[in-house]
Amino acid sequence: MVRPILSPAERERGRRLGAALRQARGERSMVEVASAAGVPVETLRKIETGRIVTPAFFTVAALGAALGLDLAALVAEVAAEADAATA
Repeated sequence: MVRPILSPAERERGRRLGAALRQARGERSMVEVASAAGVPVETLRKIETGRIVTPAFFTVAALGAALGLDLAALVAEVAAEADAATA
């Protein structure tokens, strides 16, 4: 399957998602959060640094649960910031 090229807005939204997850992680280590979420540490690292800008839904859901984040609020935050950046 060939994936379509992401638009600049989609890439920015992914970077903002990674930044929001990094901020929510706070002082906890990547190993601790990734382990609690059941995802590889390298996956979390790539999401936080913007190398994976479209992570799988269940990966985001697991990270959100491990970090105590409300997914609807996370989506609203990331989308609002991305919309403001492209306006």
